[in-house]
Amino acid sequence: MIKKLANYFPTGTKIFARRILNNLIKPSKDRVFCISMQRTGTTSTGDFLADHGYSVAGWPVSKYYNWPYYYSTGNYKAIFNSAAFNAYNAFEDSPWYHPGMFKKLFHQFPNSKFILFQRDSDEWFDSMIRHTDGKNPGNTFRHCQVYNRLPEFYKRLENDDDFHPALNESDNLMSLRGKRNHYTTIYENYNSEVITFFEDSNPERLFTAQLKDPDKWQKLGDFLGINVDDNYNKHSNKS
Repeated sequence: MIKKLANYFPTGTKIFARRILNNLIKPSKDRVFCISMQRTGTTSTGDFLADHGYSVAGWPVSKYYNWPYYYSTGNYKAIFNSAAFNAYNAFEDSPWYHPGMFKKLFHQFPNSKFILFQRDSDEWFDSMIRHTDGKNPGNTFRHCQVYNRLPEFYKRLENDDDFHPALNESDNLMSLRGKRNHYTTIYENYNSEVITFFEDSNPERLFTAQLKDPDKWQKLGDFLGINVDDNYNKHSNKS
């Protein structure tokens, strides 16, 4: 069984396959979804979960299996019914923070738990700018879906002969510069929407904290019912 599951791990990516495979022989934990928006500690959250016994699907896994693409086309079954998806019990990065996805996950997996880290919205936007030198990270079309820029995308597609967006690859074709208010508003609204939804639906299934909180990992451990060393810390993908 373990050898069979090994076929579902991407090759050529650093996803700590040995640690994940070892975890697969342990009793399965309920699914955990990190629904924090990108540049809000998603990789660090995944590393924390992997360090504490979860089998984590991060961005390399999502990209390899085209989960963001399937989300963008509304083909949720291609994600949830796949053997690859069911080989993991923790998920971070795209497409889990995409619009409406947390509601779909909430109802699809009634025993799952959710993690939302927040940070100052201007600091978040500055991190977005630094990440890809002022361009949109990842695939331009999906980025425009998430950040409400599809009218601008389609206008360029119609009028700009040099605009050639990729179907399912990173192409970084839109500039973020000069759009601070647009992005920070979307970021703040997303966080508020998540918190309000869980307050109304089931607050016990959501953990939320500030990314700057020095005790965030210990608090997250309490939420998940796992022991975390007092001196544990994780900060991946530092800018």
